[in-house]
Amino acid sequence: MERTEAAETSEKAESGGRDAEGRHARTGAFTNRAMTTFSPADEEKQRGVRRMKLTATGLLLFVTVVYVLMEWASHQGAGPWAGYVAAAAEAGMVGALADWFAVTALFRHPLGLRIPHTAIIPTKKDQLGVSLGEFVGENFLSEDVVRQRLRAVGIGSRLGAWLAVPEHADRVTAELSAALRGALTVLRDSDVQAVVGEAITRRADAQEIAPGMGKLLERIVADGGHKRAVDVIVTRAHDWLVLHSDTVMDAVHGGAPGWTPRFVDRKVGERVYKELLRFVTEMRDMPAHPARGALDRFLTDFASDLQSDTDTRARVERLKSEVLGRGEVQDLIASAWTAVRAMIVSAAEDERSELRLRVRASLLSLGARMSLDPKVQGKVDGWLEGAAVYVVTTYRKEITSLITDTVASWDAEHTTKKIEANIGRDLQFIRINGTVVGSLAGLLIYTISQALGA
Repeated sequence: MERTEAAETSEKAESGGRDAEGRHARTGAFTNRAMTTFSPADEEKQRGVRRMKLTATGLLLFVTVVYVLMEWASHQGAGPWAGYVAAAAEAGMVGALADWFAVTALFRHPLGLRIPHTAIIPTKKDQLGVSLGEFVGENFLSEDVVRQRLRAVGIGSRLGAWLAVPEHADRVTAELSAALRGALTVLRDSDVQAVVGEAITRRADAQEIAPGMGKLLERIVADGGHKRAVDVIVTRAHDWLVLHSDTVMDAVHGGAPGWTPRFVDRKVGERVYKELLRFVTEMRDMPAHPARGALDRFLTDFASDLQSDTDTRARVERLKSEVLGRGEVQDLIASAWTAVRAMIVSAAEDERSELRLRVRASLLSLGARMSLDPKVQGKVDGWLEGAAVYVVTTYRKEITSLITDTVASWDAEHTTKKIEANIGRDLQFIRINGTVVGSLAGLLIYTISQALGA
């Protein structure tokens, strides 16, 4: 009565569905036997199913024997009671057989007979997978459901309370540091340097620098910031002239005509040196020196030309392009990445570095605000809800196809056995209930019939 037709059913269910390598013809996926592999827990459940099958079948045999004995007793002249018992047993047999057929038809063809709408699970496995995917997509991956579930969880407040614990903030900081080190290690210096150099060069080429330089210079001159630079320059020039008087006079001698007497050249050199030293000394000691005023006017005019004079701005742009195009400048830009990366990696590895301490403090502060401030909680929950809704609405088809294709890739025979092992025991109770309920219904019908006939 319970003869297994799993092999035959599987062959029929899979015929035309898989190629010689076991590949599923519709989905292109190999049969997923990992899902349908029996675990020790499944084996124990299957043993429970067998015990319940024996119990249900034993009850069917019991009512059958009772029916035969009561029919024999009735023919032997037993009292009216035998008819009542026989009717109950007969109805119990009918109920047991009907429920046996219904339960068996879920997993295989009853008695091997290919009755329509039997062996439902192995033959309709793919359709069940499609229906399951559609059910999940419509009832679990909708925007309203996702928002309601996430809002009920209160992720913002829970995450805030978790981050507010120092141990948890330390853990997150360590994980972020490890991720940062890993990312910087994976990146190739040549690639990053090329990107950085190209980005800086493109940004510099796209933006004119002369007006900005002019405004900056104008502000510096107005604030008198350039005067400190002039003080430094004239002081260093004075000190240099004091230490290198012979160099200045030798330069004058070298530039004099060959026909002039040497003592004249020496006198001229000494005179030039003294005038230079006097000029630099006066500029150093006199804030109102005319040369300083002339320099102020020059810088003011130059700042104005940088902002408004077309020719000056064009020359600055040409100079900028020439400077950026030099190999030394490009090497300097590229080498900046190496220095920055080394600094970041060192800071990420040092538990007491300013970087990690600031990250930890920021996480603790964020956790405290998230756990106490409803506005922050609302923002975090809104971001998470928006992200989740975007994922489920954008990739709903891909998510449901994962369910559909996975079910389609399962082996029909193993899937049937696994499902039967998990729900078969409860299904056997249907057979038992059918026997009991059928007996009671038969007894009731027979009693009413006898009463109306009397």
